[in-house]
Amino acid sequence: MFDWLASPEGWAALLTLSAMEIVLGIDNVVFISVLVAKLPAEQAERARRLGLGMALVFRVGLLFALTAIMKLTYPVLTILGEELSWRDIILIVGGLFLLYKAVHEIHGEVSGDAHEDARAAAPRAFLAAVAQIAVIDLVFSIDSIVTAIGMADDLSIMIIAVMIAVAVMYLASGVVARFIAENPTTKVLALSFLMLIGVSLVAEGGGFHLPRGYIYSAMAFAAVVEAINVWSRRNGKKREATQMDENGSQSGPPA
Repeated sequence: MFDWLASPEGWAALLTLSAMEIVLGIDNVVFISVLVAKLPAEQAERARRLGLGMALVFRVGLLFALTAIMKLTYPVLTILGEELSWRDIILIVGGLFLLYKAVHEIHGEVSGDAHEDARAAAPRAFLAAVAQIAVIDLVFSIDSIVTAIGMADDLSIMIIAVMIAVAVMYLASGVVARFIAENPTTKVLALSFLMLIGVSLVAEGGGFHLPRGYIYSAMAFAAVVEAINVWSRRNGKKREATQMDENGSQSGPPA
């Protein structure tokens, strides 16, 4: 099972697949970060751990069901001349769910209802977040494992690559979630990313492949611009605070 350890090709396959799984995990990280950002700190950490734990369980479990997973790529129905497999249907449903969730959350941010709902029903918000993370974990896991099967033949390579990717996702999700929680304006940007990801999933399920490289490049560019804006706002607040202190010290105590 581990004969590939003595093979350069095996290590190359592991590194390539790990990189691919990490890239595919970006979608998962963004979704989890957005959902946990509106939860209290303790619940947010629990939800994040549960979500990533489920991501790992789903992925490894699906790897041990390779035969069933491969059957998901067989056409099961035809709509408007386009053959759809179970994988296509799952991607379309998952993409539509992401679109609905992103639009609903953006509407809540604009109207202010999201913050009121979070304060009014914290326990239900936690359960709802975990349930939604589980659904999207399953969608992304199927997409991830189908990709893994196409890139490697050894089950142990695929399992190790998935574990590496989930470990990176765990480290990254904490940073992303904290950044979104500390900078509320970035939440709308993250929700816009989810809309973009939802569109790509629906398109891929319908047989139209959108290169992920273009999508992630656009996301990275927008994230860098937003990071510069956040940095600029923080520096502006520091300058204002410094000027106020200087003005206060110059005026001196009243006579």
